Amino acid sequence: MSPENFDNRRRLAAEALGTMLLLATVVGSGIMGERLAGGNEAIALLANTLATGAILVVIIFVFGPISGAHFNPAVTLTFFLRRELPLGLALAYVAVQIVGGLAGTGIAHLMFDEPLLQLSTKIRTGPGQWLSEIVAAFGLIITIIGTLRWRPDAVPYAVGLFISAGYWFTASTSFANPAVTLARSFTDTFSGIALLNTPAFIAAQLAGAVIATVFIAWLLADKK
Repeated sequence: MSPENFDNRRRLAAEALGTMLLLATVVGSGIMGERLAGGNEAIALLANTLATGAILVVIIFVFGPISGAHFNPAVTLTFFLRRELPLGLALAYVAVQIVGGLAGTGIAHLMFDEPLLQLSTKIRTGPGQWLSEIVAAFGLIITIIGTLRWRPDAVPYAVGLFISAGYWFTASTSFANPAVTLARSFTDTFSGIALLNTPAFIAAQLAGAVIATVFIAWLLADKK
Protein backbone atom coordinates (compact mmCIF):
# COMPACT_ATOMS: atom_id res chain seq x y z
CA MET A 1 0.00 0.00 0.00
CA SER A 2 3.01 2.32 -0.17
CA PRO A 3 2.36 4.95 -2.88
CA GLU A 4 5.06 4.90 -5.53
CA ASN A 5 5.55 6.84 -8.74
CA PHE A 6 2.47 9.06 -8.25
CA ASP A 7 2.55 12.81 -7.74
CA ASN A 8 0.59 14.53 -5.00
CA ARG A 9 -2.24 15.60 -7.31
CA ARG A 10 -2.96 11.99 -8.18
CA ARG A 11 -2.68 10.92 -4.57
CA LEU A 12 -5.20 13.58 -3.53
CA ALA A 13 -7.53 12.66 -6.39
CA ALA A 14 -7.42 9.03 -5.27
CA GLU A 15 -8.21 10.00 -1.66
CA ALA A 16 -11.11 12.22 -2.73
CA LEU A 17 -12.61 9.66 -5.12
CA GLY A 18 -12.18 6.76 -2.73
CA THR A 19 -13.82 8.62 0.15
CA MET A 20 -16.63 9.72 -2.16
CA LEU A 21 -17.31 6.11 -3.17
CA LEU A 22 -17.18 5.02 0.46
CA LEU A 23 -19.80 7.56 1.55
CA ALA A 24 -21.99 6.96 -1.49
CA THR A 25 -22.01 3.31 -0.44
CA VAL A 26 -22.56 3.90 3.29
CA VAL A 27 -25.41 6.37 2.77
CA GLY A 28 -26.88 4.74 -0.32
CA SER A 29 -26.97 1.23 1.11
CA GLY A 30 -28.49 2.64 4.29
CA ILE A 31 -31.30 4.20 2.28
CA MET A 32 -31.83 1.07 0.19
CA GLY A 33 -31.70 -1.20 3.23
CA GLU A 34 -34.20 0.88 5.17
CA ARG A 35 -36.60 1.04 2.23
CA LEU A 36 -36.53 -2.70 1.64
CA ALA A 37 -36.42 -3.89 5.26
CA GLY A 38 -40.02 -3.02 6.04
CA GLY A 39 -39.13 -1.46 9.38
CA ASN A 40 -36.73 -4.22 10.44
CA GLU A 41 -33.65 -2.28 11.52
CA ALA A 42 -31.53 -5.41 11.90
CA ILE A 43 -31.99 -6.25 8.22
CA ALA A 44 -31.29 -2.64 7.21
CA LEU A 45 -28.10 -2.65 9.29
CA LEU A 46 -27.03 -5.97 7.78
CA ALA A 47 -27.44 -4.56 4.27
CA ASN A 48 -25.49 -1.46 5.28
CA THR A 49 -22.75 -3.63 6.77
CA LEU A 50 -22.29 -5.91 3.77
CA ALA A 51 -22.14 -3.03 1.30
CA THR A 52 -19.67 -1.03 3.41
CA GLY A 53 -17.32 -3.95 4.01
CA ALA A 54 -17.39 -4.86 0.32
CA ILE A 55 -16.66 -1.35 -0.97
CA LEU A 56 -13.75 -0.97 1.46
CA VAL A 57 -12.07 -4.03 -0.02
CA VAL A 58 -12.56 -2.71 -3.55
CA ILE A 59 -11.40 0.88 -3.04
CA ILE A 60 -8.35 -0.16 -1.00
CA PHE A 61 -7.29 -2.51 -3.79
CA VAL A 62 -7.84 0.18 -6.43
CA PHE A 63 -6.41 3.23 -4.70
CA GLY A 64 -3.96 1.71 -2.22
CA PRO A 65 -0.97 1.75 -4.61
CA ILE A 66 -1.68 5.40 -5.47
CA SER A 67 -2.40 7.15 -2.17
CA GLY A 68 -2.17 4.47 0.49
CA ALA A 69 -5.99 4.33 0.59
CA HIS A 70 -6.51 6.20 3.84
CA PHE A 71 -10.00 7.66 3.19
CA ASN A 72 -9.95 8.56 6.87
CA PRO A 73 -8.32 11.46 8.78
CA ALA A 74 -7.62 9.12 11.71
CA VAL A 75 -5.59 6.85 9.44
CA THR A 76 -3.81 9.86 7.94
CA LEU A 77 -2.99 11.05 11.47
CA THR A 78 -1.43 7.68 12.23
CA PHE A 79 0.82 7.77 9.16
CA PHE A 80 1.81 11.35 10.01
CA LEU A 81 2.72 10.32 13.56
CA ARG A 82 4.73 7.42 12.12
CA ARG A 83 6.61 9.97 9.99
CA GLU A 84 5.48 8.30 6.80
CA LEU A 85 3.54 11.35 5.60
CA PRO A 86 4.66 15.01 5.74
CA LEU A 87 2.43 17.52 7.51
CA GLY A 88 1.43 19.47 4.40
CA LEU A 89 0.39 16.39 2.50
CA ALA A 90 -1.39 14.98 5.55
CA LEU A 91 -3.48 18.15 5.86
CA ALA A 92 -4.27 18.01 2.14
CA TYR A 93 -5.35 14.37 2.52
CA VAL A 94 -7.75 15.35 5.31
CA ALA A 95 -9.20 18.22 3.27
CA VAL A 96 -9.96 16.09 0.20
CA GLN A 97 -11.32 13.27 2.37
CA ILE A 98 -13.86 15.67 3.86
CA VAL A 99 -14.80 17.10 0.46
CA GLY A 100 -15.04 13.63 -1.06
CA GLY A 101 -17.19 12.38 1.81
CA LEU A 102 -19.65 15.26 1.47
CA ALA A 103 -19.79 14.70 -2.29
CA GLY A 104 -20.50 11.00 -1.78
CA THR A 105 -23.37 11.78 0.56
CA GLY A 106 -24.86 14.18 -1.97
CA ILE A 107 -24.53 11.62 -4.78
CA ALA A 108 -26.34 9.02 -2.68
CA HIS A 109 -29.19 11.46 -2.09
CA LEU A 110 -29.50 12.17 -5.81
CA MET A 111 -29.47 8.48 -6.72
CA PHE A 112 -32.37 7.81 -4.37
CA ASP A 113 -34.33 10.98 -5.18
CA GLU A 114 -33.71 12.38 -1.73
CA PRO A 115 -33.27 16.12 -1.07
CA LEU A 116 -29.67 17.00 -1.86
CA LEU A 117 -29.05 19.07 1.28
CA GLN A 118 -30.04 17.54 4.59
CA LEU A 119 -29.09 17.68 8.25
CA SER A 120 -29.40 14.55 10.34
CA THR A 121 -31.72 14.44 13.33
CA LYS A 122 -30.51 11.03 14.54
CA ILE A 123 -29.06 11.31 18.05
CA ARG A 124 -25.96 9.22 18.69
CA THR A 125 -24.41 10.17 22.01
CA GLY A 126 -23.44 8.93 25.45
CA PRO A 127 -20.42 7.28 27.12
CA GLY A 128 -21.10 3.91 25.54
CA GLN A 129 -21.11 5.40 22.04
CA TRP A 130 -17.96 7.44 22.69
CA LEU A 131 -16.13 4.41 24.09
CA SER A 132 -17.29 2.46 21.05
CA GLU A 133 -15.65 4.98 18.75
CA ILE A 134 -12.39 4.83 20.69
CA VAL A 135 -12.47 1.04 20.40
CA ALA A 136 -13.44 1.16 16.72
CA ALA A 137 -10.65 3.56 15.75
CA PHE A 138 -8.13 1.71 17.91
CA GLY A 139 -9.06 -1.59 16.31
CA LEU A 140 -8.96 -0.16 12.80
CA ILE A 141 -5.45 1.26 13.23
CA ILE A 142 -4.19 -1.95 14.84
CA THR A 143 -5.69 -3.88 11.93
CA ILE A 144 -4.04 -1.70 9.29
CA ILE A 145 -0.58 -1.44 10.82
CA GLY A 146 -0.45 -5.04 12.00
CA THR A 147 -1.57 -6.42 8.66
CA LEU A 148 0.81 -4.12 6.79
CA ARG A 149 3.64 -5.62 8.88
CA TRP A 150 2.78 -9.28 8.38
CA ARG A 151 0.48 -9.58 5.35
CA PRO A 152 0.37 -6.32 3.32
CA ASP A 153 -1.48 -8.07 0.50
CA ALA A 154 -4.34 -8.81 2.92
CA VAL A 155 -4.96 -5.24 4.12
CA PRO A 156 -8.09 -4.67 1.98
CA TYR A 157 -9.74 -7.81 3.33
CA ALA A 158 -8.67 -7.14 6.91
CA VAL A 159 -10.06 -3.59 6.90
CA GLY A 160 -13.32 -4.65 5.27
CA LEU A 161 -13.77 -7.45 7.77
CA PHE A 162 -12.93 -5.32 10.81
CA ILE A 163 -15.41 -2.59 9.87
CA SER A 164 -18.06 -5.20 9.06
CA ALA A 165 -17.56 -6.71 12.51
CA GLY A 166 -17.49 -3.26 14.09
CA TYR A 167 -20.94 -2.47 12.76
CA TRP A 168 -22.23 -5.17 15.09
CA PHE A 169 -19.94 -5.34 18.12
CA THR A 170 -19.85 -1.59 18.87
CA ALA A 171 -22.78 0.43 20.18
CA SER A 172 -22.01 3.20 17.70
CA THR A 173 -21.88 0.88 14.64
CA SER A 174 -18.19 1.70 14.20
CA PHE A 175 -17.89 5.00 12.34
CA ALA A 176 -14.14 5.05 13.15
CA ASN A 177 -13.59 7.89 10.67
CA PRO A 178 -13.91 11.67 11.19
CA ALA A 179 -14.59 12.37 7.49
CA VAL A 180 -17.33 9.73 7.43
CA THR A 181 -18.77 11.09 10.67
CA LEU A 182 -18.97 14.64 9.33
CA ALA A 183 -20.44 13.54 6.00
CA ARG A 184 -23.07 11.39 7.71
CA SER A 185 -24.26 14.42 9.68
CA PHE A 186 -25.52 15.81 6.37
CA THR A 187 -27.93 12.96 5.67
CA ASP A 188 -31.20 12.57 7.52
CA THR A 189 -31.44 8.92 6.52
CA PHE A 190 -30.64 5.55 8.10
CA SER A 191 -26.90 6.18 8.45
CA GLY A 192 -27.10 9.75 9.76
CA ILE A 193 -25.74 11.31 12.94
CA ALA A 194 -26.86 14.65 14.35
CA LEU A 195 -24.29 17.37 13.69
CA LEU A 196 -24.29 18.26 17.40
CA ASN A 197 -23.04 14.74 18.20
CA THR A 198 -20.12 14.74 15.74
CA PRO A 199 -17.45 16.58 17.83
CA ALA A 200 -17.47 13.93 20.56
CA PHE A 201 -17.39 11.12 17.98
CA ILE A 202 -14.46 12.71 16.14
CA ALA A 203 -12.54 13.36 19.38
CA ALA A 204 -13.02 9.73 20.40
CA GLN A 205 -11.89 8.48 16.99
CA LEU A 206 -8.72 10.59 17.05
CA ALA A 207 -7.98 9.49 20.60
CA GLY A 208 -8.37 5.85 19.63
CA ALA A 209 -6.07 6.34 16.65
CA VAL A 210 -3.34 7.98 18.74
CA ILE A 211 -3.52 5.29 21.43
CA ALA A 212 -3.33 2.58 18.77
CA THR A 213 -0.40 4.25 17.01
CA VAL A 214 1.61 4.35 20.24
CA PHE A 215 0.65 0.81 21.23
CA ILE A 216 1.40 -0.82 17.87
CA ALA A 217 4.77 0.97 17.69
CA TRP A 218 5.67 -0.60 21.04
CA LEU A 219 4.20 -3.99 20.16
CA LEU A 220 6.06 -4.33 16.86
CA ALA A 221 9.35 -2.79 17.99
CA ASP A 222 12.52 -4.84 17.64
CA LYS A 223 13.57 -6.69 20.78
CA LYS A 224 16.61 -4.51 21.25
